[in-house]
Amino acid sequence: MHRRAVLPALAGLSLLSRHSRAQGLSQQPWVPDRPIRLVVGFAAGGSTDTAARILAQAISPGLGQTVLVENRTGAGGNVASEAVARSAPDGQTLVMASMGTHAVNQTLYRSLPFHVARDFAPVSLMVFSTSVVVVHPSLPVRTMTELITLAKARPGGLNCGTGGSGSSQHFAAAQFEEAAKVKFALVHYRGGAPANADLISGRVDVVFSPIIEAIQQIRAGQMRAIGVTSPERSALMPEIPTVAEALPGFIFRSWLGVLAPAGTPIPVITRLSAEIQAAMRVPAMRERVASLGYEAVGSTAEEFAEFQVREIARTAELVKISGATVD
Repeated sequence: MHRRAVLPALAGLSLLSRHSRAQGLSQQPWVPDRPIRLVVGFAAGGSTDTAARILAQAISPGLGQTVLVENRTGAGGNVASEAVARSAPDGQTLVMASMGTHAVNQTLYRSLPFHVARDFAPVSLMVFSTSVVVVHPSLPVRTMTELITLAKARPGGLNCGTGGSGSSQHFAAAQFEEAAKVKFALVHYRGGAPANADLISGRVDVVFSPIIEAIQQIRAGQMRAIGVTSPERSALMPEIPTVAEALPGFIFRSWLGVLAPAGTPIPVITRLSAEIQAAMRVPAMRERVASLGYEAVGSTAEEFAEFQVREIARTAELVKISGATVD
C-alpha cells in the first residue's frame, strides 16, 4: 500500500495535530443541544451493536444528552459509513467503526464512495477484541501445537469456518496459516454464528472466533477452546494459553472505535473523546466489556488517528495474503 495510501493519511494527521493546538486553547468546551446518533453498520444484537449500546449508555450522562444507537446495515458496514461521512460535521452523528469498516474495507472494496480515513475524524479507540481458536470436540487436538502438527500432516484436510471472505475469522485464520506454514480448507459463511453452528455439528473442524461469539458454547462443552489470539491470556478463560505460546509472535486483535464526519470542530472531538476515555476508565465498565471478551482502551483522537493509519496498512497485507474478495 502502501506508501501512496499512507502518506495522505499522515498528512491529515499532522494537520489535525496543528489544528488542535491552534484551536484547543481558544474555544469553549462543546455542549450538545440535542440527542446524538451513534450509527452501527450491523444488525441489532450483534457484537458491534452490543458494544455501541453499552458505550451509548455510559457516555450519555456526561454529555447531558441521550446517545441513540441507529442500525444501518448493508455492504459490510459501508452503508452506515457513507451515511455518517455525508452527515453534518457537528458532533451529532457518529459511527461505531471496526477494523473491518474503517481499515479492511478500504482495500477489500474496489471502489468506495468515501475514504475510511480522510472522510472521518477519529474520536476514540474503544476496545480491542480477541479471538479464540475453537475446534470440534472430536478433533484429536487439545493444544495449538497439536493443531499445527495435524494441519501439517493433512494439508488442506481440515475445514476452517469463517464469518465470510474478509471477516475477522478469515483474516485470523489466514494470518495463522502464514505464520504456522499450514493450509486449511476455508469454508465461508454469512456471519460467525453459522460458522460456529457448523463447528458444533461437526461440519467444520476449526474456527478462529471472536470470544463473544463462542464463550457460551465453550462453557457448554459444545466446542473446545485451545488458544486465544491476544498478547496475554484472557481473563474470561485464563486456563487457555495464547496462540503465541505455541507460535511465538502471533497476535491477532480486531477493534472498535468511534469516528465523526471529517471537518468536525476540534472542541467537539475533544469533548466526545474525553467522555469515551472517562467511560472506559470506570472499573465497572471495564469489567462489563471484559465479560464480552473485549479489552477496554479509550484513546485520544490523535492516538486513534495514528492507530488507524497503521491498521489500514496492516489489513491491506491481510487482504493480500488471504485472497479475500467481496461479491
